[in-house]
Parts: sequence; C-alpha cells; structure tokens
Amino acid sequence: MFARNIMTKEVVTVSAAATVTEAARILTQQQLSGAPVVNEHGQIVGVVSETDIVANKGRQVKDIMSKKVFSITEETPVEEIAALMMTRRIKRLPVMRGQELVGIVSQADIVAVVAIGKHFTTYAPIYDL
Repeated sequence: MFARNIMTKEVVTVSAAATVTEAARILTQQQLSGAPVVNEHGQIVGVVSETDIVANKGRQVKDIMSKKVFSITEETPVEEIAALMMTRRIKRLPVMRGQELVGIVSQADIVAVVAIGKHFTTYAPIYDL
C-alpha cells in the first residue's frame, strides 16, 4: 500500500500571509490539527499546526509555522510513511508530484489502514543499552 492509496487529495492549505486568527479559524472549520502553508505562488513553505497556534509567537502564519517540511511522493510505501512520522515526530506529510502538492497523509490515515485490517511493519531502530 502506498501514499496514493491513503492520501487525502483535496488538501486544505493556509496562506503564509494569513493571520494566526485566520489559520485557527480554517483549522477549526475544517476539523484539522494542521495544514501545509503556501506562498503567493502556491508553493509549500511550511506547515502550521494547532501546537504552533497555541504557542503563538507571531501575528502571521509565516511567523509561527514550522519551516522545515518533510514530504513524500505518491509512491512512498505506508511503512516508510509511518516510520518517518515516528522518527521525525510529525503528524502529517504533504504528498508531492515534483513541485505540485497532490495530497496529504496524516496519522489518522495510517490508523485507518490498520482499522480496515491492513497490517504493515515499521522498522524502528534497536538500541543497545
């Protein structure tokens, strides 16, 4: 199973120029815990989450968003997606086709895979203590 099989294709995004209040309103109305942030050209420049809004150290989304964006492609296996989420402690991954945003996979999508009885193995590092 791959990202293309589980991703949400209609991605809600937030403008980097939006106010924190506007971002909070979008996340609340859409019942989301976070969303990709796009610039005026529609390119992903960050991700904003509820945590960023609660910490609120700025007036605009560009001031509070996480600027380091991890992304995946449509062909990324679910196992790899889950492992990336666990190791990087992130809850959502934009799905890219080149520079184009074509979807998003969240932890809820991974849970849905398990709920329908699809099992997968994640590879966690083993530490010798």
